[in-house]
Amino acid sequence: MSTLFKWLFRVFVSILGLGILAIIGVYYLASRSLPEYSAEFDIAGLTGDVEIVRDNANVPHIFGPTDEDVYFGLGFAHAQDRLWQMVIMRRTAEGRLSEVFGERALPLDDIMRRLDLYDLAKRSVRHQDAKTIEILEAYAAGVNAWLEEVNTGARGRGAPELFLFPNTLAPWTPADSLAIGKLMAMQLSAHMENEVLRARATLALPPERLADIMPDNEEAPITELADYAALFPKSVFPRYAEYGDIPADMARLSPFKARGMAGASNAWAAAPARSANGGTLLANDPHLEFAAPSIWYLARIELEHGGIIGGTIPGTPVVLSGRSDHLGWAMTSSYADDQDVFIEKLNPDDPEEYLTPDGYKRFEIRQTIVKVKDSEPRTLTMRWTENGPVLPARHYDVGKITPAGHVASMSWTALSPRDTSVAALLALNRATTIDEAIAAGENYISSSVNITMVTADEIALKTFGVLPKRSYRHQTKGRIPSPGWIEHNRWNGRLSYGLNPEYRAPASGLLANTNDKVIDRRFPNHMSFLWGDTERVKRLERLLQSRDVHTRESFMEAQLDTVSPTARRLLPLIAKDLWFKGATAPEGTPERQRQIALDLLADWNGEMNEHLPEPLIYAAWMRSLQTRLIRDELGPLEESFTHINPVFLARVFLDVDGASAWCDVVQSTQTEDCTEIARIALDEALVMLRERYNKDLASLRWGDAHIATHNHAVLGTIPVLNWFVNIHQSTSGGDNTLMRGTTLGTGPDPFQNVHGAGYRGVYDFADPDSSVFIMSTGQSGHPLSRFYDDLGELWRRGEYIPMSLDPELARAGSVGITVLRAQAAE
Repeated sequence: MSTLFKWLFRVFVSILGLGILAIIGVYYLASRSLPEYSAEFDIAGLTGDVEIVRDNANVPHIFGPTDEDVYFGLGFAHAQDRLWQMVIMRRTAEGRLSEVFGERALPLDDIMRRLDLYDLAKRSVRHQDAKTIEILEAYAAGVNAWLEEVNTGARGRGAPELFLFPNTLAPWTPADSLAIGKLMAMQLSAHMENEVLRARATLALPPERLADIMPDNEEAPITELADYAALFPKSVFPRYAEYGDIPADMARLSPFKARGMAGASNAWAAAPARSANGGTLLANDPHLEFAAPSIWYLARIELEHGGIIGGTIPGTPVVLSGRSDHLGWAMTSSYADDQDVFIEKLNPDDPEEYLTPDGYKRFEIRQTIVKVKDSEPRTLTMRWTENGPVLPARHYDVGKITPAGHVASMSWTALSPRDTSVAALLALNRATTIDEAIAAGENYISSSVNITMVTADEIALKTFGVLPKRSYRHQTKGRIPSPGWIEHNRWNGRLSYGLNPEYRAPASGLLANTNDKVIDRRFPNHMSFLWGDTERVKRLERLLQSRDVHTRESFMEAQLDTVSPTARRLLPLIAKDLWFKGATAPEGTPERQRQIALDLLADWNGEMNEHLPEPLIYAAWMRSLQTRLIRDELGPLEESFTHINPVFLARVFLDVDGASAWCDVVQSTQTEDCTEIARIALDEALVMLRERYNKDLASLRWGDAHIATHNHAVLGTIPVLNWFVNIHQSTSGGDNTLMRGTTLGTGPDPFQNVHGAGYRGVYDFADPDSSVFIMSTGQSGHPLSRFYDDLGELWRRGEYIPMSLDPELARAGSVGITVLRAQAAE
């Protein structure tokens, strides 16, 4: 027995030792790709030495003799810190993820190939101006210089992920940067999905009820809407057909975001008359899906006309939100309607032809081969119409509204082969006046954004991006898919840039945009029927107008505001017949739990604070309530409405145009009223909270559910590794607060915070070097780096770091200085 024990012990020790050796080996290999910031490199192609000073937050401050040398340094720094992120974004744009991840990436590669995004980026290169080409080539050369160091310097393949998912690292090119710009445009675009969903809803609901659940605009509702079924008489729609979709572990790499997860943002500015220090103020917090590392990367570049500092996206040489000594600029999604879905009629005698206003025409057809890891290559047939690429049926479920004998196609401004958006943004970075900044937007194509800009003494807002020119006879006005063979449904060029909204020197001394409606023009010269929520701008207006003058601190306070105007608006409507009703119920009964919940909500001010129970009770109640209201009318379509719609709930409980009809359960024999449904929904929500958290109501914390999930796009799904690479933080805020923390909306953890301000900046032109910014994770994309998540805790607490252009300040606390020495020509 003792002998057996000894052998078992020896086996255990051996296995343990091998495990320890394996861990040491993995750590060693992974750590090889950690960049050394205090280093010198001999680099060919530079006109002079480039210095990359990394301050104590690892923000690179890049200095060089020419602009091209500085952009070379930016490409080098991006590649040092975010190589894997850049490579995967490029592969996503190319439609080449299957080469690395196998068959599960095929659905994503399929749609990317059909949109032909990368080829359009390559074709756009030749349409850039000379200055932009010089910058793009210099940036690409910087990226490639680091790739060369990786290949020759035993630097662990450049990123630890490349050990698990090895792939060939092709040289970076200017087209790669343009393609990543198009990927970002996809993340900001939501009109296609809304068109498809609205069409599906028209097949399930009468017009008056559609106006409840999908209102065009709360301030100016538009009731006239084409009957989708009437556009295609005698057609059969596969309403509940199932199609293969992008697997969950690949969805994080997809630029096609779920409804409500497209780009949003906040920006506001104050003129000197509204500033305590007599200088302009500007705040910006763009909202995108969270990830580890963040999509954002903080950087400062010192150009010939002066320094620029702000938020960049690795893979591109553009400062998207930031400031120079002369100008500050902030970006918000404009929600301009720059996408249209078309239903194309096939020739019944030849499915390779589709109907146009001039008769049947052959598709533009091209085949492409997708290489698949551990499997046979796939050949895809891509088809284009005059309106745009033909879409696969699974894409946003477009197949569910495509009649038999038809296919769906899409027009989108970003599908231009002459896309000069990056050139426009680089010109914006060089601008020193409002006039120059506005002129830069002339060449911006997609996706449309509002640029709020300030100089030392002026504030302005201008919408950048192409607005399609549509006919006043358009059958659907672009709100639902339309027949593509009818001439007046098609686009006819673009509206003049001069028609894009523009505001300068407002009398109030304040400008603000939270994706709300910026202009009220009638179709076809309108911008959109779809806008961001109206709740944030009302809260912001109250905060800005409550003070005669503002400071950097008051702008920061507004950025971090967590009061939910939605909760303040909805609770008095929904709970008015439930509050303070009846005698005290016995302990432990559902009635008692309901009374406790209502008492808590009655005393709550609507602040979505992570330490309070009320936000969680409120969110769970509203979620349960909306589901109960719409499930019987919409059936499986209900799953598409993942987030509460405050306009819908308000219409129902105010009985606007008979909207209280939603409260009656269609399948039951009795007639339910809204108070009864609200009570049932609250009881259901409380049961769910008790089962999920097993706590007394007063002990619940919003932050236990509202966890900011910065997940690694690939390693984040691998057991054990996910503990090290995913960054989770308890957070305040909610779907409609200024400090926005959009919830997941589905699954077992629907209140996870998955979308919000990964970047925040406040720029003070009375004292520019007192400006501040922050990002939600850290500068490095390497999980073993101390800069992988070091800024995340500051971000969670609502803190910032200095945003200074003072080179001595950067040097004083630097964590390393990298010198790229110009190699003498032989």
